[in-house]
Amino acid sequence: MNEASILLVDDEVSLLDIMETVLRKEGYANIDTVQTGEEAVSACESKKYDLIVLDVMLPGRSGIEICPFIRQTTDAPILFLTARTSDFDKLTGFAIGGDDYITKPFNPLEVVARIRAQLRRYFASANQQATGKSVEIVPNKSANVYDYGRFKLDETAGELLVEGQSVACPALVFQLLVFLCKHPNQIFSKSELYEKVWGDEALSDDNTVMVHIHRIRERIEADPSDPKFIVNVRGLGYKLVKVDRQELSMP
Repeated sequence: MNEASILLVDDEVSLLDIMETVLRKEGYANIDTVQTGEEAVSACESKKYDLIVLDVMLPGRSGIEICPFIRQTTDAPILFLTARTSDFDKLTGFAIGGDDYITKPFNPLEVVARIRAQLRRYFASANQQATGKSVEIVPNKSANVYDYGRFKLDETAGELLVEGQSVACPALVFQLLVFLCKHPNQIFSKSELYEKVWGDEALSDDNTVMVHIHRIRERIEADPSDPKFIVNVRGLGYKLVKVDRQELSMP
């Protein structure tokens, strides 16, 4: 994991120096740094990164503006850095493709810890999709394939098909959907989902799971505002249900 390729994007040279120094001391040697949004997009187009630390307030195009363009070239974890602390800003960061969110000022060692956690999940997901694993519950009886009519998820191939069309799916969104597909009709709280998918016992941000559920709904639901597959059980959590095909065809 220490061979991971990391891109640091921030217009504060001193902060870049500190982050790069701390990361190198922790054993990460493959680190690039840029100071503008345009440079970040260009870097991601020319090189494959395993993780990106992206400042929100950049000169010219902000981190929020360039994130969707970066997401077109990579599904690597994106960790936002910003001085903004409102829930709206956090939700915006998650909604456009961010995987974590750290507010300034911060302890560089905390950022390193979060980087390590994100890389661990990212590489575990990539390895799982490459090798495949046995599953606990398979609705269509085909190993590692979950067929829910409107959508089909192939865990081994790392592919999500919606109405027969392949749909791009970031690593953590894919992992969360895999977990729910393995446990249909079971209710999980936000903290339980966070522990099972993110691998952390403590839920660091109540919005994290909610936003990733929303990302799944955007991909598999005909109407994300009126979900049929992933439903919220008030006061308890979320569950993935099998939907009757006749119900799906109803207007």
